[in-house]
Amino acid sequence: MEGSYVMAVGNLSLETTFALLGFTDFPELQIPLFLIFLLMYIISVVGNLGMIVIIKINPKFHTPMYFFLSHLSLVDFCYSSIVTPKLLENLVLVDKSIFYSSCMLQYFLSCTAVVTESFLLAVMAYDRFVAICNPLLYTVVMSQRLCALLVAGSYIWGMFGPLVLLCYALRLSFSGFNVINHFFCEYTALIAVSSSDIRVPHLLLFGFATFTEVSTLLVILTSYVFIFVTVLKICSASGRRKAFSTCASHLTAIIIFHGTILSLYCVPNSKNSRQTVKVASVFYTAVNPMLNLLIYSLRNKDVKEAVWKLELYSLYFSYMNCI
Repeated sequence: MEGSYVMAVGNLSLETTFALLGFTDFPELQIPLFLIFLLMYIISVVGNLGMIVIIKINPKFHTPMYFFLSHLSLVDFCYSSIVTPKLLENLVLVDKSIFYSSCMLQYFLSCTAVVTESFLLAVMAYDRFVAICNPLLYTVVMSQRLCALLVAGSYIWGMFGPLVLLCYALRLSFSGFNVINHFFCEYTALIAVSSSDIRVPHLLLFGFATFTEVSTLLVILTSYVFIFVTVLKICSASGRRKAFSTCASHLTAIIIFHGTILSLYCVPNSKNSRQTVKVASVFYTAVNPMLNLLIYSLRNKDVKEAVWKLELYSLYFSYMNCI
């Protein structure tokens, strides 16, 4: 199979080109998987863009919590749009090639999105800490300036680390045609096909990934330790329920996202575990952007009410136009 991909790539261009093996080697699964991933992609794109619009046009949502949520939806939309279209294409087309420049760009953008999401989830944990532990000072502490700086910092660090890794990846030598055993240009799979010494890129990736995971999880765990201590001091059961409910959606998103990332990096990099790595990768690249949307919309009464009102307005204006 790898030989047929290489021959297909060889007819396209003389410049460095990669071939992505894709998600599955079983032809009978390709169409069902294509339909499943297409449905998830449509839900993710429409839902996350809809969430951004709702938060933007509804003054009720002009708060720090929803400001961060709108940027999380933006990152999820970008992430799914960077990876999923190529995944869908490779499920139905024989030609699985991707040019060198496109592969490097896909790696950089996808890595930027996942790192930015890590820091946004940490920022949202800090926001919940201030809201529950210091409610009287919430509007003072979480000022518009601080919120903008936290989001800008997430985007800047999200681009800085992947940019350093990209600079080293661009210095690697790729001779002939290169077959990547993945469905997108993931960093470890990308540099594995290089003929250069990849010890430095691997060490940089390990250091950067470790710093990102440790720093964000430290902020999240510290915030929630203080949150739980504060909530347990609340006398009324209804007050405790309300406080926990405000954190439930965010905690669910954190567990799904970081659990998947940690399980992916704990899988041994062997031939036997390659399909496991692909499954974990597709979960955090294609499934997680949709799950975040469902978690924050289905568990949030205010969001559901806003969506319902928006649908009623749409039906009303459609009716008036028909008249």
